[in-house]
Amino acid sequence: MTKLVTIYGGSGFVGRYIAQRMAHAGWRVRVAVRRPNEALFVRTYGAVGQVEPVFCNIRDDASVALALHGASAVVNCVGTFDKRGKNNFDAIQRDGAERIARLAAAEGVDSLVHISAIGADKAGDTLYGRSKGLGEEAVLRHFPGAVILRPSVIFGAEDNFFNRFAGMTRMSPVLFVVGAETKFQPVFVDDVAKAAELGATGKAGAGIYELGGPDVMSFRALMQMMLQIIERRRPIVNLPFGLAKFMAWWFELWQTVSAGLIKAPLTVDQVRSLAHDNIVAPDAKSFADLGIEPHGMETILPSYLWRFRVSGQYAAIKASAKNLKV
Repeated sequence: MTKLVTIYGGSGFVGRYIAQRMAHAGWRVRVAVRRPNEALFVRTYGAVGQVEPVFCNIRDDASVALALHGASAVVNCVGTFDKRGKNNFDAIQRDGAERIARLAAAEGVDSLVHISAIGADKAGDTLYGRSKGLGEEAVLRHFPGAVILRPSVIFGAEDNFFNRFAGMTRMSPVLFVVGAETKFQPVFVDDVAKAAELGATGKAGAGIYELGGPDVMSFRALMQMMLQIIERRRPIVNLPFGLAKFMAWWFELWQTVSAGLIKAPLTVDQVRSLAHDNIVAPDAKSFADLGIEPHGMETILPSYLWRFRVSGQYAAIKASAKNLKV
């Protein structure tokens, strides 16, 4: 019988790429999500009935257990940037991760892959990083043979990084950033998915892997690259950390007063995170240990950021037309 993999958060940005890879590898794929009706597109990743979205709330033992019943492999892609509400950092990234690992071990699952993040540290100075670190600790306590992946900023057609800042250029004549000199090592989403596939299929050794692309660049340099690709000119203004924290505090206050109707575009926790480089540690296991050569940004970003150019898909045609002689 074909093996089954359960992917928690399998319709999200990273999860959908893992689901596609596992389906192409011949596995049956169960995509466990809170809103399966909004994840019906995953069915197209395989043959009829091969990929199925199912309901799951990772805050509930029974729901998690039902979703992983009969699975040979489990992948946890669920994460959040919301520190409030029922689905906050600790509920999702600490308790949720612990619940999945504990129940996967009880079910006798062969392999477990957990998607974490560079900067995960249970003793760190950010709520996000601490919840990720505590989640990793819980996963390894219940499932010592787990493969834990810590990617840097992930880019791809559906990302919320380059797309977000490119979108800002449509509305603002200035591009504001926090931590302009902070270094990042952006990683292509399908490279992360390939690493997850190796872990789920038992082809990667247990342990923690930090995943970064071939380029290490400052936040400012990344924005300059993005502006060049979308063919827009915008001055990049760095907001001092003190000012950014003050602004973030007000944003969060507005969100609280509005009962969540107004979403804070920046939080104090995010400002604290931006004070630290987000790159692979020199002594960490990485793509090299998995036999994967990661893609560079220059080959991927133009394939989806073109829509932010002033002329969109016609930018290249218009530029070529200017060279025509009458």
